[in-house]
Amino acid sequence: MRVDMDFYMTCLAPRMLNVFISQEENKMLRISYNKLWKLLIDKNMNKQDLREVTGISSASIAKLGRGDNITTDVLLRICTVLDCTLEDIMETINE
Repeated sequence: MRVDMDFYMTCLAPRMLNVFISQEENKMLRISYNKLWKLLIDKNMNKQDLREVTGISSASIAKLGRGDNITTDVLLRICTVLDCTLEDIMETINE
């Protein structure tokens, strides 16, 4: 199978490069919810209390604990209950 190099260079290569750059960027940055845990301590709350007042699942709490992806809906519910902003509960960390 012969690949048309003009087509490859104008259409396929830039897309492949963008995916590679995006993957590399994801490896360099991660989300940390350490600010959330510190805020809970300041408010004399624990993870179970947070789960109960926000109505989020224990699976979502576990994801937050691992620094996994979480929906913005969950993050906004936390912010509403704790009367804070997203910047108060999360931050990006360079790795």
